[in-house]
Amino acid sequence: MKITFIGGGNMAKALIGGLIKRGYSPSKMHVVEIAKDTCVNLHNEFGVRATTELAAAVAHGETVILAVKPQNLKEVALRLAPILNGQLVISIAAGIRTKDLARWLVTHNIVRCMPNTPALIRSGVTALYAMPAVKPEQCHHAESILSAVGSTLWVEDEEMLDAVTAISGSGPAYVFYFIEAMLQGAYELGLDEAQARQLVLDTFLGASKLAESSQEEISTLRERVTSKNGTTERALLSMEANQVKMDIVAAIHAAAARSKEMGDALGKDD
Repeated sequence: MKITFIGGGNMAKALIGGLIKRGYSPSKMHVVEIAKDTCVNLHNEFGVRATTELAAAVAHGETVILAVKPQNLKEVALRLAPILNGQLVISIAAGIRTKDLARWLVTHNIVRCMPNTPALIRSGVTALYAMPAVKPEQCHHAESILSAVGSTLWVEDEEMLDAVTAISGSGPAYVFYFIEAMLQGAYELGLDEAQARQLVLDTFLGASKLAESSQEEISTLRERVTSKNGTTERALLSMEANQVKMDIVAAIHAAAARSKEMGDALGKDD
């Protein structure tokens, strides 16, 4: 299928780069961007056709990917509605629900996706939700596009995308926050910047790989590192005393609630 991207920001570029790496021809991709210099840069970097003209690019595409900022999506959708002609529409804009997109676009042929920033290095995870009108082969096509930047999973209930946003969408920031805390602890204990960075990042990478490769519960893996009266137990007891786990869980609930609030606000008609 020929693909038209509306918006050429970081996530769109990640998808374009991932698709090209898989062997997808740049000639089958169009990008619509406001600034002419951005169009030039996209063409030079990827060899795709980039234009400021919405109608011509949409006519070219059998799939349209909405990769604009959520606050700009309604305006773009209203401009897009009169020129759509049965294309599959994939939205990667956070927060905008399919019922609102369907109202603006006057189509129910919509797949909504929630990728995350590790997609920029093709190590992301994306959750997808399809409206009932979307055909199975179109769902497969949507998944094949998003899987170019990492793993994918489907949810049957769109409300679950608020939970996805709180876990994987916002999740990289939680990981970076914990990394920052470990780095600070490393500095305070006398390690230099290079030593601290290597130890902390390799610990995260190694632990994640171990968890991924193991069939055992995460709690079991944790317990194996935690010797009675040892250093790890002392650290975990400190975290428990300070309710670190409960605070993380509460933070995730707060993120999910905010995702719902944003969906309510961004989906309103003026």
